[in-house]
Amino acid sequence: MDISNQLSLEQEFELVLYKQKIETLNLQQAQNLLIETLKTMMLKDNIIKYVVKNSHLRQ
Repeated sequence: MDISNQLSLEQEFELVLYKQKIETLNLQQAQNLLIETLKTMMLKDNIIKYVVKNSHLRQ
């Protein structure tokens, strides 16, 4: 199995914390959290794309 597809121990712990938090949310709160999480992931993707695209400048 590719190790890049695995979570670190810290990430596994963070996931457990998120699961516990989500269990206490109502549907609207859970939907809002999902939307914010997806937005954060998209922003992270944009940052990674920008860094990769501009990494040639440092070579």
